[in-house]
Parts: sequence; C-alpha cells; structure tokens
Amino acid sequence: MIHTRKFQTTTLLALAFLLGVGAQAAVQVKIDAGKLEGTTSADSKVRIFKGIPYAAPPVGELRWKPPQPVAHWKGVRQATAFGARCMQGNVYSDMIFRDPGPSEDCLYLNVWTPDVSGKERLPVMVWIYGGGFSAGATSEPRQDGEVLAKKGVVVVSMNYRLGVFGFFSHPELTQESAHHASGNYGLMDQTAALEWVRKNIAAFGGDPAKVTIFGESAGSFSVSAQMASPLAQGLFRSAIGESGAFFSDTLRTRSLGASEESGKKFAASLGADSLAALRAKPADELLQATQKPHPGIRFAPNVDGYFLPEDVASIYASGKQSHIPLLAGWNADEGSSDAIFKDDEPTAENFVAAVRALYGANADGILKVYPSVTDEQADRSAQDLAGDRSIAFSTWKWIEMQAATGGSPVYRYEFDDAPPAPDSDPGEPSRGAYHSAEIEFVFEALASKNLPWRPDDEDLSDLISSYWTNFAKTGDPNAPGLPHWPVYTKDAGFPVMHLSANPHAAAEEHRARYELLQTLPPRP
Repeated sequence: MIHTRKFQTTTLLALAFLLGVGAQAAVQVKIDAGKLEGTTSADSKVRIFKGIPYAAPPVGELRWKPPQPVAHWKGVRQATAFGARCMQGNVYSDMIFRDPGPSEDCLYLNVWTPDVSGKERLPVMVWIYGGGFSAGATSEPRQDGEVLAKKGVVVVSMNYRLGVFGFFSHPELTQESAHHASGNYGLMDQTAALEWVRKNIAAFGGDPAKVTIFGESAGSFSVSAQMASPLAQGLFRSAIGESGAFFSDTLRTRSLGASEESGKKFAASLGADSLAALRAKPADELLQATQKPHPGIRFAPNVDGYFLPEDVASIYASGKQSHIPLLAGWNADEGSSDAIFKDDEPTAENFVAAVRALYGANADGILKVYPSVTDEQADRSAQDLAGDRSIAFSTWKWIEMQAATGGSPVYRYEFDDAPPAPDSDPGEPSRGAYHSAEIEFVFEALASKNLPWRPDDEDLSDLISSYWTNFAKTGDPNAPGLPHWPVYTKDAGFPVMHLSANPHAAAEEHRARYELLQTLPPRP
C-alpha cells in the first residue's frame, strides 16, 4: 500500500484546472524568434508560457507541406493563452479544451518550467497528446504541466496537425515534394517542435541534451514513430509510451501508394481536380467532408520514404531506431467486450462463435489462451482480446523489439487503477482501468476531473509522476523510497510494474497471448 497522504480536492482547485486560472506575475524570456512574456503559477513556483508559435501557420500554399520556420517578431509577444487547436470535429466527449477553438493556424506549444534563474539545465519532458490522429490539443486540463514542473523538469506540449490536414497524401503532393513524399505532416510537426526545443529550451532553464518524449494513445504511437524516424534522431535521449505503438494492424502504416489512392478518392468526392483546387477549399469545407462516410478513405501516418523510410516494425527489427531507454505499457482494461460480441449477448457460446468467425482455422489457438468456460470468463476474455487487438499487443511488441535491438534499458508497466464513478451516479458500474485513465495520474491532475477521488488515487498519482520524472532525469524510474521497478529482461521473468493502490513488480502473466497473436496473419 502506498503511504497515504491527506487528500483534499476542492471545487476551487477543480475550477482552476478547467479554466487555467491562477497565474500571477509576468515573466519574460528571449528565444530565437523574439521575446515572450508569460506568467507564473498562483504559488509563483512555475513559470508558464502558452501559445508559442514553433512553425509558420500551415495555411494557403503551406497547407500539406512540412512545417516551415516561424517569422521573427518585434517587441514582446504575449504567451499567456493557449493557441488554437488544430482542425477537428467533436470526436471524443471526454476532451475538454481551453483554447479559442479549431483553426488551421494551430502550430503552437507551451512551456511549464520551475521558477529558476534560467541558467539551470533541467531535464525536459515533451508531451504528445492522443486522439486517434483526428482529435486532441494541448489545452486539455488533464495534460497541464504545472505539477510535473514542480518535480524539477521542464514540460513542453505541442499541437500538431490532424486528420486530412495532417495526413493527406496525393500524387501531386508527392511530385512537388523535394523528398518525393506526402502525408505525415502531423508527425513532422512533432519533430519540428522537438527541433524548437533543441534551439530554445535553454532559455527556459532546460537542457536540450536531456529531452524525454512521452505520449498516450496516438501520442504513444507517435513516440514509437519518432524513435523510428531518421529525422528525429538525436532530438531526445529517452521515451515513454502509454498505450500504443505501430506494431500491429491498429493504425498500421500503409504504403505511400495506398495513401495516395485514398487521397485521390477524397479529392474526387469534393470535385477537386487539382492540388490548387484542394488548397483553395476553405478549411471548414474540408473538415466537414471528412465527417461523411468515405469507405476506404482514412487519414493516418504512412510509409512515405522520408519521415518513415520503412514501416516502423522493420526499422526496429534492423536496429535503426533510436537506441535510448524506453518506459512503456498499457492499462488493464483497454478494450470492451462489445467489440467482440457486437450485438450478441456476452455468453461463452457467443464468444466461441465470434472467435471462430474472426480467426477461422486459428480459432482453437485463440480459445486456448482466451478461455471461456463460463459466461463471466468469456466476457472477460472478450474484453482482453479486444484490448490486445487494439492496444496491448502493439505496445508489447514495441517493448520486445526495443529490448532486443535498442541497446538500452526498457521498463514495462500496467496501469491497474479503476477511477471511481461520479458522485452523481454512484451506482454506475466501474469501467475499470480504461484507455486514457492514467493521464490525470501522470500529470497529477486529478482535480481536472470531477470524481470522488480517494486518498490512494492521489498517492498513486504522486508515485506515477515521480517515476515518470525520475526517468526523464536519469533514464531510470527508480529512486529511494519508491517501490523498485526492475528492468524488463528475460532473466528477470519479463517483470511488469503494476501501478495501483498496491504498486508492485511481478513476472509477466499473459505472454502466451501475445506470442500467439504475433504468429497470426494480418487482419484484412
């Protein structure tokens, strides 16, 4: 059991998280593009700079081009409010934003840094948000970097292009590119933000040689891709991935040709016969068009031959990825049994039928490692299978590959804490340790969500944020007074750190599931 500290979540604190209030004195810093004026936290312990442009607005002729340099400005630029989020629809109901709204002009980042002299060289943590490459922004209260900064690190978060604006491929785009590539603009935005960090973070007291990238869901997929890309080599020294990587059918990186064909179909659906016509379309029109059903059309990272010379798995297999420490894992309840049962009742009989329909000749092997003796067991196996197919297997494979070819320590976790049901509906069944549930814990931002948090939740949040910041400081999450987190090795039984009210390391339990899944052919 974690040592329990007194826990108070007040309405005022929760409101402060949601509104981003509490900043006080103005502070200034000079970066390569000009002077910035930010603020300090309410307790004056953290300097906060929001809405800093790290690339030129990707509008007009710069739509669907790699990020371009920021124009210098004269005088002092205010950095006290989040920049606009990148173009997106209302995709996820749990995303709450504190920015002006969606815009193509969205390439902004934020910095939270301890109130130090500016001459320090503190470790830097660069956050990449999730959202399926179609939603998300840095202004979410649960991703606020203030508390992490109080643990002796500089925290940076950036917006990056999404959906059709971030991952649109087309033969004309490939032809105009000096690298004969198109798509992956959102991933290149992330790299541009890392380049900005290398050039400017010293002005905020950060060390450009001590950068850790970390992200959740699509942000975790992005971390695995940044580690694979030659464009990002040397821009960070360690990485943290929370739930997801490019090592399975989920968000698999298609070929450039397949991505171009998808782009051509989308252009035809708009009646746009040229790239110029597409760039002339208002951003809202393009966004609205993506909200309609387009079979076979999707906007996601691809193997473009430039940002990704090969698919991510092949790059790791040949040991060409960044050879850096990795801390990665996933949540205990990533999936939903509904993804397997569909409209059928969650019974053992229906689970067997669903598995046979999904896996055909390979069904017997699946049923052996996902048992269904009772209806209750079948429901849990369906949930596990859904979570493995969507998130867990890809993250496991990433961990395995980095351990095999990355030449650096790897640490694996499982987040087991089930957040409490809201006071408004105490009878609501627990969703378990669902996908994204760990974000508030990582940032010690429990107050950003109005739930009846328990003392153990606060203690666990303090523990997780300590592990994460320790890892950023040294490449090792351990420190005196914390439960020991062993390196992930075969000799140690492939240990997993279970993050819960009773944090502990234990040998891997479900290896047979993942080893079987990696032998199966790709799903269509």
